[in-house]
Amino acid sequence: MEHHEHHNHENHSKEKVEMDHSKMDHSGHNPAHGEMGHDHHKMMIEDFKRRFWVSTILTIPILLLSPMIQNWLGVDWNFTGSNYVLFALSSIVYFYGGWPFLKGLVSELKKKSAGMMTLIAVAISAAYFYSVAVIFGFEGKTFFWELATLIDVMLIGHWLEMRSILGASKALEALAALMPNEANLVDGSQTRKVKISELNEGDIILIKPGEKVPADGIIVDGKSDLNESMLTGESKPVSKSVDEEVIGGAINGNGVIKVKVKGIGEETYLSKVINMVQTAQKQKSKTQRLADVAAKWLTVIALVLGFGTFFTWLALGETVSFALERMVTVMVICCPHALGLAVPLVAAISTSISAKNGLLIRNRTAFEASRKISTIVFDKTGTLTKGSHEVVRIVPLSSDYDKTELLKYATAVESPSEHHISKGLRRKAKEENIKIPSVTDFKYNAGVGVSGTVNGKKVQAGGYVLMEQLNKSVAEDKYEGIETKIFTIVDDEVIGFVTFADEIRESSYEAIKILQKNNIKVSLLTGDNERVAKDVADKLGLDDYMAEVLPDQKQDKIIELQAMDEFVAMTGDGVNDAPALAQADVGIAIGSGTDVAAETADIVLVDSNPKDIANLILFGKATYRKMVQNLVWATGYNIVALPLATGFIPGLMISPAFGAALMSISTIICAINAQLLKGNLKTKTT
Repeated sequence: MEHHEHHNHENHSKEKVEMDHSKMDHSGHNPAHGEMGHDHHKMMIEDFKRRFWVSTILTIPILLLSPMIQNWLGVDWNFTGSNYVLFALSSIVYFYGGWPFLKGLVSELKKKSAGMMTLIAVAISAAYFYSVAVIFGFEGKTFFWELATLIDVMLIGHWLEMRSILGASKALEALAALMPNEANLVDGSQTRKVKISELNEGDIILIKPGEKVPADGIIVDGKSDLNESMLTGESKPVSKSVDEEVIGGAINGNGVIKVKVKGIGEETYLSKVINMVQTAQKQKSKTQRLADVAAKWLTVIALVLGFGTFFTWLALGETVSFALERMVTVMVICCPHALGLAVPLVAAISTSISAKNGLLIRNRTAFEASRKISTIVFDKTGTLTKGSHEVVRIVPLSSDYDKTELLKYATAVESPSEHHISKGLRRKAKEENIKIPSVTDFKYNAGVGVSGTVNGKKVQAGGYVLMEQLNKSVAEDKYEGIETKIFTIVDDEVIGFVTFADEIRESSYEAIKILQKNNIKVSLLTGDNERVAKDVADKLGLDDYMAEVLPDQKQDKIIELQAMDEFVAMTGDGVNDAPALAQADVGIAIGSGTDVAAETADIVLVDSNPKDIANLILFGKATYRKMVQNLVWATGYNIVALPLATGFIPGLMISPAFGAALMSISTIICAINAQLLKGNLKTKTT
């Protein structure tokens, strides 16, 4: 009997988006995996919040003391020195509330790249110093109330925007927090608690029920179900026993397991995932570079247009205060906040959500290009199929034994084996609620079959090799070549056979439908024989299949498809398929377990679920759509608002504070729109 080995194939805003989760110490240990977070980022948010509230409270007396507001209200609350009180309060708002922008101006000038902070700082400084000059004798009107409200709106806009950015990286924060701080180190017959940073490769650790796995490793004792959903997106617990790998951060079920530590510090799966996601978030795709260029030009336009507006109004005979008000409004309106945030925030959110669902983006450009895929090639049959032997048919050949009896004897004689055939039989027997008798005198003959005594009868099970040895013959059927056959012989009589096949995953049918509905042709590329490939292709309704393809021919097949003007996505295990993955327009490594650094793949799928691939492509489309929406909104808003800011359109003129409110609303709309992306990735429930 052939016992085949089957394996499961397994802009300030930009600066804020770059997160620093995985700071390792130089020893390679990871001292704070469970303590990592956004302390610095949260402190910045708190700082903006504090500055906003202080400035807003001070704005109330500033408004009440402003001549224009008193004029509107028809009151006169002026008193001796009220102008100096107004000046003092406004100075606090300017220096305390405006400090982040003034600091930003210095930082941008040092880098020789004037940007949003330069615009805001120039606008509020012009308004402040002109107003101060008026207080101390210069003829004109003060801008103190406009200045204060402008700073308030700017601060709340930044505060809300930064909160939104923090939300973008929540998935990463959750990943970082998965790792516990302590482990139970087995020391002789005792166990003692140690810090994760003290673990070394080769240490044995004990993991109790319900505990988090503190490091990557291999089970040396015990078995348990582990929940890896936070790492793979797969909600079903995975059964693991001796010699199987466990991932740090997974949650142990009811069993007690001892694990030999394999990965520590930067070598852990979790660290690799976090580093990969961070790198992808920092990476700029073509869309992001376009937004950067637009934001840079908008800054230049704002400065030129701002000063241009100022001097034009002066030339037209308007007062300095009127010309200055228009200049400040233009600069504020023109702040490319929304534009600078539009794309980086969508990028950060999409990468984080993807990571939470077991889709690791290594190349942002390829991810965004996934919307153009016209053909997807599934390399491994183990992706569309389960990659394990499942019982397909139970065929009795003796009138003395029915299907139940045949399954009972076949499972009993195979039960001591750990082979896929044996596991498949045990699964089927459990499904059918069949009680399996015990076997004695068990013998395993590699490549031939098994034998033993069941219920006092001599039982043998195996494939065609065993049948030849026993000089038994049986007629072939139409499934020959598609299924693996295991015959059962009781007391020298062939009582029947059980057939096995690499069963198609239930999720494959839906995945193929989704892809084809999105006008993507689906093709199978496999080393399996023609009949197996055709059978799988027919059942799933694939557009095409390529059978008996040797590993070194895979790349040529991709090149052939590209020569036909197809935009090709290739899925493979990231090791044997490296040339083909690199050749494809989008390379997707699947089921690569802890080998997340599949160097040639653009996207790594932790699980082998084909539905993930369909989700990934649809999510790529949704991400691109959000980026375009934000770009259109951010630029469109400027085109409409700028002419109003200049005051050149008769009857349509907006104040600096109203301009600032418009600018902030535009930014917040972009941030909210980016957050809406979260609903676009369907999480797995199977």
